[in-house]
Amino acid sequence: MKYNMRRLLSLLLLVVGSQSIYAQQTDYKPMDDVNKVVDLTLDSLEKVKTARPVAGSSRIGNNPVLFLVGNSTMRTGTKGNGDNGQWGWGFFAGNYFDGKLITVENQALGGTSSRTFYNQLWPNVKKGIRPGDWVIIELGHNDNGPFDSGRCRATIKGISPTDSLVVTLKEGPRQGQQETVYSYGEYMRRFVRETRALGAHPILMSLTPRKRLNASEASAGEGRWEAVRVADGFGGWARQVAEELNVPFIDLNELSAAKYDAMSSWKLNYHFYLDNIHTSKFGAELNARSAAEGLMTCTHPELKPLQEMMQNVALPTTGVKREKGKPVVFITGDSTVKNTDKDSTGMWGWGSQAWRIFDENKITYINCAQAGRSCRTYLREGRWEKVYNDLQPGDFVLIQFGHNDIGELGRGKHRGDIPGVADTSVVSRVTLKDEAYNEVVYSFGWYLRKMIDDCRQKGATPIIVSLTPRNEWPNGKIERRNDSYGKWYREVAAETGCDFVDLHNITADALDGIGQEAAKDYYCGDHTHTSLRGARLNALGISIGLRRCGSKLAEFLY
Repeated sequence: MKYNMRRLLSLLLLVVGSQSIYAQQTDYKPMDDVNKVVDLTLDSLEKVKTARPVAGSSRIGNNPVLFLVGNSTMRTGTKGNGDNGQWGWGFFAGNYFDGKLITVENQALGGTSSRTFYNQLWPNVKKGIRPGDWVIIELGHNDNGPFDSGRCRATIKGISPTDSLVVTLKEGPRQGQQETVYSYGEYMRRFVRETRALGAHPILMSLTPRKRLNASEASAGEGRWEAVRVADGFGGWARQVAEELNVPFIDLNELSAAKYDAMSSWKLNYHFYLDNIHTSKFGAELNARSAAEGLMTCTHPELKPLQEMMQNVALPTTGVKREKGKPVVFITGDSTVKNTDKDSTGMWGWGSQAWRIFDENKITYINCAQAGRSCRTYLREGRWEKVYNDLQPGDFVLIQFGHNDIGELGRGKHRGDIPGVADTSVVSRVTLKDEAYNEVVYSFGWYLRKMIDDCRQKGATPIIVSLTPRNEWPNGKIERRNDSYGKWYREVAAETGCDFVDLHNITADALDGIGQEAAKDYYCGDHTHTSLRGARLNALGISIGLRRCGSKLAEFLY
């Protein structure tokens, strides 16, 4: 009923007020290019046509296809594979749909406006659309600049169905040709009408947010990053067209911007990469989730069949069972924290012995560590996301990595990260399970700062824990890595003010006192993994370290 009323109102405005509302302009001024982003994708249009999938080629049997129509915020670069560290959200959209029922086909292309996509790419996309398919249209970032030169991609402001402008193109492969330019809203109408004419279902979305420095603070030379909303421009225009034509509308701009609002300036900043509009993998995944959440919660009746084919929209969690009045301590790390933890003569992680130090009448603990993980892979596999989603104010998170963060970035298990604590990154080629893609890799200290920042955003207390010492005895003393990982932990703790448990030196001091020969009983199989006895020693070290640093978590120890 809500959408029908909106549609009637829009039609009434069109009929009654068309002379004043849509009066044809005579002096057209193109919209300013506020993004200032150089995107050369369209300069080799024939090349990119071969890189994008043939429309409809993903279809399985008679199943429907969800086509994505957009620009670089939906598909970056020619291949859309993150080769420069930038990702479009369309790459991750398929995670939210059951591939046995529907396939997601990313037909977006960087550099396109509603005008250039409609004129140059849409005809081929339409060839693959069948009745029962779905088409998401999210365009507008590039609908600016000159009408007839440069990229020749600007549209007329607003949604007027009558405004038009005939231009002669001055540049590009179509130089000298004439083209009629319409308003942004009119191109949206054409996408909608032509999709429906093919028996498919159109969906309009507002643009992804950009980021900018707070204007008042930036004038002083520095400032915090904030999300940019476009509700009064393209977002508002897309919404108006959707209401006019009774089309489902998803306010992707607002959904994602609201999430950015809850972030620190530093966190919002790394959701973009290289510029203020194109997202990193973090930002692309956030936008893909926002789009899925918007689709799932939209009340437009036309979306019901699509919603029945969606999956994974609920946030992934650890499955921790909370008890009223008790905070939770989440334990993260690698095999020195969680191992097989079964055979009394086998390998054990100290997290298995958490029951020895935490008073379960006061606090709940859950061991979320996983053998073989580095900071980088713990994030990449979504393990940290589950912890983050479960966090509530008053919780605690113990963070201990380092043993697997050593190694070349682009080889083996692809788990190494950049040594040190600098706020830096590099794009690394990754091949896992015969699938090759590009991944932005950060420094060890960057990953720690991210986890600390995430905890604080949710009102939880992060506690970093230095890695356990290895059973190696240069010069008759157990090894100490105080000039590398131990140093980096201390630097991050000093920079962030985070609680720091120096387990590395606490356990090393104890083992030095025990002696090299007796220390063998504290390890199992190699120089890194601990026996049950070693796990208990490390758990005791956690207890000692929490008290030494004055952590609030010490209040929940026996």
